[in-house]
Amino acid sequence: MSGLYLVRVAGSARLNGALDAALGGMDVQALAWQKIASEAAGKRILFAVAMDEYGPDGQFLALVRALRQNPGCLSGCSGAIVIDGGGELYTKQAAQELTLAANMAGCAFMGKPLVEGTASLYNQHILAKQLELGWYETYVYQIRKLALRLLAFAPPKFDAPRLLMLHASSNRRSNTVWLGRETLARLPGAVSSRELCLQNGTIHDCRGCSYDACSHFAESSSCFYGGVLSEEVLPAIVQSDALLLLCPNYNDAVSANITALFNRLTSLLVRQDLFEKYVFGIVVSGYSGSDLVARQLLGAMCLNKTAMLPPEFCLMQTAHDAGTVQRLPDVEKVLNGFAGHIAQVLMQ
Repeated sequence: MSGLYLVRVAGSARLNGALDAALGGMDVQALAWQKIASEAAGKRILFAVAMDEYGPDGQFLALVRALRQNPGCLSGCSGAIVIDGGGELYTKQAAQELTLAANMAGCAFMGKPLVEGTASLYNQHILAKQLELGWYETYVYQIRKLALRLLAFAPPKFDAPRLLMLHASSNRRSNTVWLGRETLARLPGAVSSRELCLQNGTIHDCRGCSYDACSHFAESSSCFYGGVLSEEVLPAIVQSDALLLLCPNYNDAVSANITALFNRLTSLLVRQDLFEKYVFGIVVSGYSGSDLVARQLLGAMCLNKTAMLPPEFCLMQTAHDAGTVQRLPDVEKVLNGFAGHIAQVLMQ
């Protein structure tokens, strides 16, 4: 995997200028989005998407559909995304949709693989102040930094990987927990695994401390609330090489305790990142909407919280009544395949 392949979707004068400024001097080749299904495998791909104030256009939708229609077309790829918006909305929504489609087509994503530019570029103002640059110059800086990180990205392998499975269900009849435990049971002996339930104690959501206050508590590996998250879950995350999050679909979203975990991870990230850790997911919906939950999961853990997204990171199933998932056609094949995939991603 050498060089960078730039896939432009639509275009705008600002995005074109920012890309020219950011990528100058780099080994960059253009790859038409129309050829994504036939010529992209094994490449480092920087997706650059321009949108107007109303969100993604027909080209974006056609790209997403092409990725969905061609499983494996991005096998061996690593990716990152730049979204240039014509308004203040829809950039993150588009990024999550494109990330999931590309990931399910075989593309891996490093932690924080996204740079957004809203119409005002106000989303750059904090970093701009730190760098003593203008908002546009900061935007260009961010794109260049992203491209350099993508060029250097090498997904790690482990001799004896450590996998932490997290869920928030104490229901023994949970379809999602059954899938998770069966996946762990099928992992090779070299993979050590641990299961933690986020209902083992009161889970408080983040209270939104100031950065200084959060840093103060983080120095002692804690946060304002302490409790099971600080005392058991966060240390277990630090000690792991990969996370497996079990996310039943609750009203088209992850459960409250999983959301609290996402938010409370900030107290960990002020002292260390998750760039060397993978995140996998299992999502079960009673009726429909697993893709919504998968996008929320990757948005929180990869686009925001810095964990790596391995190719085909998520197992998605539809099952409602207790035990339904155990009677799904080919469930053994699905479980063996997902466990084997996790082992292939993690092991030497």
